[in-house]
Amino acid sequence: MSLKGKTLFITGGSRGIGHAIAVRAARDGANVAIAAKTAEPHPKLSGTIYSAAADIERAGGKGLPIVCDIRDEEQVKAAVAKTVETFGGIDILVNNASAISLTGTLATDMKRYDLMNGINARGTFLCGKYCIPHLKKSSNPHILTLSPPLDVRPKWFAPHVAYSIAKYGMSLCTLAWAQEFRKDGIAANSLWPHTTIATAAITLVGGDAIMKRSRTPDIMGDAAQLILSKPSREFTGHFCIDDQVLRDAGVTDFSRYAAVPGTPDHELAPDLFLPDELIRIG
Repeated sequence: MSLKGKTLFITGGSRGIGHAIAVRAARDGANVAIAAKTAEPHPKLSGTIYSAAADIERAGGKGLPIVCDIRDEEQVKAAVAKTVETFGGIDILVNNASAISLTGTLATDMKRYDLMNGINARGTFLCGKYCIPHLKKSSNPHILTLSPPLDVRPKWFAPHVAYSIAKYGMSLCTLAWAQEFRKDGIAANSLWPHTTIATAAITLVGGDAIMKRSRTPDIMGDAAQLILSKPSREFTGHFCIDDQVLRDAGVTDFSRYAAVPGTPDHELAPDLFLPDELIRIG
């Protein structure tokens, strides 16, 4: 089960979960195109597309940094073309880029609404639209979207309807593509964390308190590698949870993923959008 020689097109992978997926694939010897906006260092956030590409190279893969705003159709077309020109094709699309604002209706301005839906739902669809013709030529093509299991209960919409619409829009792409492209052998799956993940985004939302109750992005990188190594014609249309993927692969000890070493599982914070049976961790 290896991604050696495979080419991944990852959106928003300059830091966080996308970066972890990229580096894990690189450890297998994969080619990874990082399509993201961060070309210059952010004053408060570490990582650019160029530092991510360097990390990919150090891990044993080949990195390609591409400045790309996935809301812009021409930029996406150019980024996909550059990846194919450089590596000869695309085997895997990882829809990682996402924007978040956990605000209610009256507190959500339309600029923020448009940002979330433009990046999350529209950006995922747009990248799929231009990557899929190349995925059809791959021997084991996968689309992996970082989005939650579909669940339309009011509890997941009432507190932050704009974000939920945008995030579930990504999941609807998984639902549709798994069926639409089944005959082409393209797997479409989603991956979602059981716990909050220690990224810059979670710090902005919940501060240091939630960060200390999180797992590192490495758990998502390891789970993604397992999914993307599966036969695409046999594993599609699934909404996967990170530690369940690893547990199915025989992992029983998750302590190494704790953002604060020694934190017991039952003290970790569950993420949003989980089925009731997964709210409890450990």
